[in-house]
Amino acid sequence: MVEPTNLEKARSERPQSARLTSSGPVPLYHQIFLILRNRIYGGDLSEGHLVPSELDLSTEFGVSRITAKRALNELADAGLVIRERGRGTRVLKRPPSPAVTSSIEGWLENVSLMGLATEASVLDFSYVPASDDIAHALEVNPGDEVQRAVRVRRLNGEPMSYLITYVPADIGRQYDHDELNRIPLLRLLERAGVAVDAAQQTITATLADGEIAAALETHPGNPLIEVRRVVRDRSERPVEYIRALYRPDLYHFELSMRRVTEDGDARWTTTSSAPIPAGGG
Repeated sequence: MVEPTNLEKARSERPQSARLTSSGPVPLYHQIFLILRNRIYGGDLSEGHLVPSELDLSTEFGVSRITAKRALNELADAGLVIRERGRGTRVLKRPPSPAVTSSIEGWLENVSLMGLATEASVLDFSYVPASDDIAHALEVNPGDEVQRAVRVRRLNGEPMSYLITYVPADIGRQYDHDELNRIPLLRLLERAGVAVDAAQQTITATLADGEIAAALETHPGNPLIEVRRVVRDRSERPVEYIRALYRPDLYHFELSMRRVTEDGDARWTTTSSAPIPAGGG
């Protein structure tokens, strides 16, 4: 029986190649960068391991060596690898990502706590006529005046989320630009006499456009977590509509589940869990 060579073993252990999309908005080199980054964060490529060479990548993904080189250079620019002439490209030791983990059940409380643990800067504060979508969300007439704010929230100095909020004008006039820079919006609403009672939200994924990518210090086309939420007071009046975009490397959603059996049928049910910083207690 012929034993496989070390090279053959390495090739057999290499993760299955992902497909690239040539017709999408994300350049091929950046798609390769994202794939390699996922391999690093997923543990397929550990500290000190050699990353596939330009030739290996061009063969694996069917791209030019120039494209492969740009992907490796982007990995180096992100601080994930070091490139050394004659020695190849190796994975660097990386500290744990200072991500925030949030449970879905305690969302409103988590937002309030996050506002105290992070820093927000207001990029825009204005009064605008409500578009059809905003009017529908806030249950006002199209064209009615609403207060619009755009903020970036930072964790340890690094931009984590991009927030676009709309509030009915009569509520928005209870605070100003400087106060929104210092105080979480939910606290400002409560100070204005709003009894926040309920919220409905959807969670999905999207891609960063150029403006948002610049604000979050990421690349255009990178994936983001998108949350859209309507907050209501005790009279069920919508008092806030928010579109929040999060960097998935800095913000995670956590959902605790328990297996239960009722009437002979087993199913999963959710349980509450408290938000904690990733890697912390």
